[in-house]
Amino acid sequence: MITIARIEAVAIRSDLVGGPGTTPGRRPPWGAGAEVAGPMSRYPRFKRDRSQWRPRWPAVGCLVTASDGTWGFGVSRYGSPVIDVVNEHLGPLLIGEPALATERLWDMMMRMASPYAATGLAGYAISALDLALWDLKGKILGQPVYALIGGPARPHVDCYATGNDTDWHMELGFRATKLACPHGPADGLAGLDANEALVAKTRALIGKDVELMLDCWMAFDVEYAVRLARRLVPYGLRWMEDCLLPDDLDGQDALRRRLPEAGLATGEHWYVPQTFAHAAARRAVDIFQPDIGWACGLTGLLRIAAIGDAAGIAVIPHAGMNTPYGQHFGLAVPGSPMGEFFLGTAPGIPLAETRLFPGMAVPENGRLVPPDAPGFGLAASLDDLAAMRA
Repeated sequence: MITIARIEAVAIRSDLVGGPGTTPGRRPPWGAGAEVAGPMSRYPRFKRDRSQWRPRWPAVGCLVTASDGTWGFGVSRYGSPVIDVVNEHLGPLLIGEPALATERLWDMMMRMASPYAATGLAGYAISALDLALWDLKGKILGQPVYALIGGPARPHVDCYATGNDTDWHMELGFRATKLACPHGPADGLAGLDANEALVAKTRALIGKDVELMLDCWMAFDVEYAVRLARRLVPYGLRWMEDCLLPDDLDGQDALRRRLPEAGLATGEHWYVPQTFAHAAARRAVDIFQPDIGWACGLTGLLRIAAIGDAAGIAVIPHAGMNTPYGQHFGLAVPGSPMGEFFLGTAPGIPLAETRLFPGMAVPENGRLVPPDAPGFGLAASLDDLAAMRA
């Protein structure tokens, strides 16, 4: 029996292993100095730039090595706290366990973390470990992960682009795009007007045959979300996303009651299947958006997908097309009709120059097919992983 021999989590750099390339941008990217509404927008000191209040911990990489020398690699966020959960608690307790028993290992980790809850930072640690274990499993069995979770549900993943360089998204061939909302309740009527103007301008640019969504990034309260949603009815939004703080589950229920015909999406900052089950039982949302690197990994997302499927709720993971991990989920899960690709680089830079790992798939004309190499097909050597260390 192949067992787990070694687990190590380390801080990794936030720049790209497989890029960036050398093509210059045509103009600065939308995020360079752009205001985006968020939870701290009510405080003038932090309103303009959310990077001023977000943690500066590096990303996390997790390497799991099996007794036969095979290794798997997973990634997540939030630096030293997450690294400590892996290296000082969960990881040592998994040494010697069967390497292929992903269900057992996930259940063990969730129970181990229960004294301090598997939500939040522990969910990030479990995610990094779980993704590394699935990568390892695929390599041992000689199969891509999408084959291990049921095989392709579709020939390709249809992708939508997130960001406010909408003209560039259209040039790249995306047929759906999502805006970052710049203003929240602190901006009053002027902010409502500006948000509506941005959506109207974007709809005029893309026409009626392209899907349009709006990311509100936890910036609103129920009243503001309702007021804005009613203004935006003429522009045919497919959904408004993450309107409320993630723990305001009663608020999400109220939003559903007050906006029965609006498309509502959330779950980017929900971390365990139980939260999604709570929302599904109330039909509080139309789209679930867990992040595969935050919501307890692929095993967690497969449970969330089962909850969504039973309730008729689609699962479209947060930034799912920006990593090989989300790409495999998107190709294999029938209830995941689209994939999100976040564009933070400048217009004019080819997507092939923005890869997280060498050889990673990127959307072409709004469609993506992950490679069929074993595991998640990271196409990275141990030397490449060592070069990622912060």
